Amino acid sequence: MATTEAALAPEASPGRTLPRGADFAPPRWLANPHLQSILASSALRRIALRRAQQEIERRSEEHVLDCGDGVRLQGFLARQRVRERAHGLVVLLHGWEGSARSSYVVGTGVRLLGDGFDVFRLNFRDHGDTHHLNRELFHSNRIDEVVAAVRAVRSAFAAAPVAVAGFSLGGNFALRVALRAADAVRYALAVCPVVSPAAGLFGLEEGPWIYQRYFLHKWRESLRRKRALFPDVDWFSAEDFASDLRGLTRALVLRHTDFESLEAYLDGYSIAGDRLRRLDVPATILTAADDPVIPVADFRALQLPPNVELDIAAHGGHCGFILDASLRSFTGDYIAQRMLRHLAHDGSAQ
Repeated sequence: MATTEAALAPEASPGRTLPRGADFAPPRWLANPHLQSILASSALRRIALRRAQQEIERRSEEHVLDCGDGVRLQGFLARQRVRERAHGLVVLLHGWEGSARSSYVVGTGVRLLGDGFDVFRLNFRDHGDTHHLNRELFHSNRIDEVVAAVRAVRSAFAAAPVAVAGFSLGGNFALRVALRAADAVRYALAVCPVVSPAAGLFGLEEGPWIYQRYFLHKWRESLRRKRALFPDVDWFSAEDFASDLRGLTRALVLRHTDFESLEAYLDGYSIAGDRLRRLDVPATILTAADDPVIPVADFRALQLPPNVELDIAAHGGHCGFILDASLRSFTGDYIAQRMLRHLAHDGSAQ
């Protein structure tokens, strides 16, 4: 395992040393981890990325993937136009209650297109405008359908190597996909992935109220949409719906999964400890020591193989890494250069 926490040289360009988490040095007014975390998915950032959003939407085609057992997942394919042949195809995975149109996905996708990669932005079940595609609810142990989606993308659209990159819960999925589908994925990158879901849930409960309120609001809105589409299903009781994050998650588990307890469910998608020890695919995990959502202790306790790079930045919040007033993220360059290293045919990134 390669772990980076020491200060290194400034941000590198292709052909030079890869950027490291220690290179991220926001101005003092942007160093607060809560500001970083909130700005990452804020309306301000959506406005700043409006042109990028319009560009990637113009260049994208919607696809509904057959993931087996009647499961359908939606995604958007955009082809690069700067090379005769793409360096590879990158599947981007959003976080919980995000979507293929989340700012961090859009910003990353546009950067990768400009660097010569095809991009497939996948929506998880019940994310984006996909609640109608499947009757059963999304939950975080539905890894098989995401593996099937990545395999389907590779089979249908990739004439070059495939990588997967994800943010927060999407980072957790990216690493689990690589663990289960080493034959289909050449490289995986996770930004601030959920490591121990139990610790993450506790952190949301004990942290500033704004995080639990944000996720609960978005989740309840998603569940309302599902209920309107399938009114014949007994989704949740009024008491369940009024619960806090732990209570509503427990109701989801007991009503809509095969897990016997909340604890078993959370452990089911944990990547903590030695869960990634058998990961054969080269991978990178980028996180921030000041992440207010995912405890940094979870990352330092990981038992990783030598092919997995663990990179812990001092700052960045949760999936933030906002560089300056432009609201650009350090992760754009970070991800693009690692994709060049691992997928590029011409070896231009050394």
